[in-house]
Amino acid sequence: MPGRDKTTTSPADKVAHYHGHRQRLRQRFLAAGSEAISDYEMLELILFRAIPQRDVKPLAKELLATFGSFSEVIAAPAERLNEVDGLGEAAIAELKIVQAAANRLVRGEVKARQVLSSWSHVLDYCRAAMAFESKEHFRILFLDKGNHLIADEQHQTGTVDHTPVYPREVVKRALELSATAVILVHNHPSGDPTPSRADIDMTRAIVEVARPLGIAVHDCQPGDILEYRPEAEGEK
Repeated sequence: MPGRDKTTTSPADKVAHYHGHRQRLRQRFLAAGSEAISDYEMLELILFRAIPQRDVKPLAKELLATFGSFSEVIAAPAERLNEVDGLGEAAIAELKIVQAAANRLVRGEVKARQVLSSWSHVLDYCRAAMAFESKEHFRILFLDKGNHLIADEQHQTGTVDHTPVYPREVVKRALELSATAVILVHNHPSGDPTPSRADIDMTRAIVEVARPLGIAVHDCQPGDILEYRPEAEGEK
């Protein structure tokens, strides 16, 4: 009948269309790498396994519109992702797997180098691990005499703008690990990377406890890295 072909498509045709698109996208990615595909296409590749029988392009574009960038989609908390219509548990798990894999990759690069001579890798690691967290986190990188990473531990989680930190607990853990230096890592979910008075006081308190025991203290924020020097207080 006239017009029938315009409105009727068999389920088999729909599946073939989606599979054809997925195969072409995979081939383009494998042949030319990630630079050959856009952010929404990268998200499509991640979502394919979790959502096998649906066109995921609209969902990928919605995720970017909601969170702002590929990195922010991957790093978004699971509860926020769960608010997106059409994104189920399996898809959220795929996104979180990618985030965990990226963090491990960067952590491996940090462990393979002398940390204090590879600040760019430390900065990349800080950003990957914490930059998009919705609450303030405080973690510590413990270093040995050769400035290699011994351990990376999250010590506290707080509110958007405050995380309680106990200097003696930090130093106690450093002694347990035989660390000779620590890098204090904290994020600023509020968006202002400027160290607060509380940040400066906290770092100074840890320095005062650590210094007599021969433990050096450095301070790192996902947006910047600096070595804390108590004498710098007088320069401000």
